[in-house]
Amino acid sequence: MARDQIDMTPVESRDELVAWFSAGSKPREAFRIGTEHEKFPFRLSDHSTVPYAGARGIQALLNGMRHLLGWEPIMEGDNIIGMFDVTGGGAISLEPGGQFELSGAPLETIHQTSAELNAHLAQVHEIAAPLGIGFLGLGMAPTWTREDVPKMPKGRYRIMTEYMPKVGTLGLDMMYRTCTVQTNLDFHSEQDMVKKLRVSLALQPVGTALFANSPFTHGKPNGFLSFRSQIWTDTDNRRAGMLPWVFEDGMGFERWVDYALDVPMYFIKRGDSYIDVSGQSFRDLLAGKLASQPGERATLSDWANHVSTIFPEVRLKRYLEMRGSDVGPREMLPALSAFWAGIFYDDIALDAAWDLVKDWTAEERQKLRDDVPRLGFKASVRGRSLLDISRACLRLSYSGLARRRRLDATQEDETKFLRPLEEIAARGKTPAEALLEQFHGPWGGSVAPVFRENMY
Repeated sequence: MARDQIDMTPVESRDELVAWFSAGSKPREAFRIGTEHEKFPFRLSDHSTVPYAGARGIQALLNGMRHLLGWEPIMEGDNIIGMFDVTGGGAISLEPGGQFELSGAPLETIHQTSAELNAHLAQVHEIAAPLGIGFLGLGMAPTWTREDVPKMPKGRYRIMTEYMPKVGTLGLDMMYRTCTVQTNLDFHSEQDMVKKLRVSLALQPVGTALFANSPFTHGKPNGFLSFRSQIWTDTDNRRAGMLPWVFEDGMGFERWVDYALDVPMYFIKRGDSYIDVSGQSFRDLLAGKLASQPGERATLSDWANHVSTIFPEVRLKRYLEMRGSDVGPREMLPALSAFWAGIFYDDIALDAAWDLVKDWTAEERQKLRDDVPRLGFKASVRGRSLLDISRACLRLSYSGLARRRRLDATQEDETKFLRPLEEIAARGKTPAEALLEQFHGPWGGSVAPVFRENMY
């Protein structure tokens, strides 16, 4: 989750909310790629969690990163909770259980995204190693219980922690025990947004299977390949899911605004204080009729923050966020951005991807999404395996990146970043299945080696 927005411009009407989304449209030459990833900090000595406070805690890690990078700190009271680069646009933030997130800057190429990632991991290692901290790239914490995980000192997370058990059974696991990798991509018009949103929603199970990397909970197999993906099916179904209405006639920015207005709020922020308005309606805030805050009016900050607390498989902000993938090894992080940019940023590939999914029904899309956390590539739609569909999508992405022809200093194009995914698809085995083979074989039924094998 990125830092909270600060824009106290009053919002008077639904039309202004629609215009806020519409303002995200960009000319093609301004298209950018943003890559976000989370990772679990852990004690190198015993694989335990890392508390916020203390000489070797998360706070010390953040302060070290701040001094190394010179970025502006993000403070909550006396606590540093992140930092941002005022020149490049990147940010480092904390998820509820201390998961360390890099929200990458909007960049032109996957080459730049990869360089940003490599620099970040080197910088983090420089500060973390003397503190005895390592970082784990898995979609689900493999050993820790909910009680093991520390809580970060962020007001919005306190409100969410109290609210989650009211709307699902796995929301606290989502908050405290999962990590994801996302890519953020642009659209040039409302029509372009709708097409990309439909394609990416239908194909999000491909991203789930290719990146499935969360097969362990409490030190043993949990029965899933992506338990992180499964968790989202019972977190808060009013703000998650596959959004079947996106495929209906009349879809556009207005329809998304109406959806977002009906998703219950978590909080509003006034000054440095988070005000708990969980379960209440943004429509009421817009009208100045919020029951718990009579007379309080909505601001652009309120809207931007509210939109960031909606968690469907693909999320619309002023860009589109791909949200279906577990975090994984270093080489997998730019691979996600490469996969989706190859499809999104080439019209031929995008058209072909739409042809692939346009006849699927809402029920078929939902079943594929429901099956993939457990079955991975063995899930199917209309008799066609998800493995076959994934291979077809990789071919589309490869051709799209090849036509983009963005070259690095060695004259290689961006297709090289698809290689980890092509190897996975060639083997027909998700990353989680490879981990399970290790668990049942060389690891002798212990998950402890994963802290070594999947450490950044």
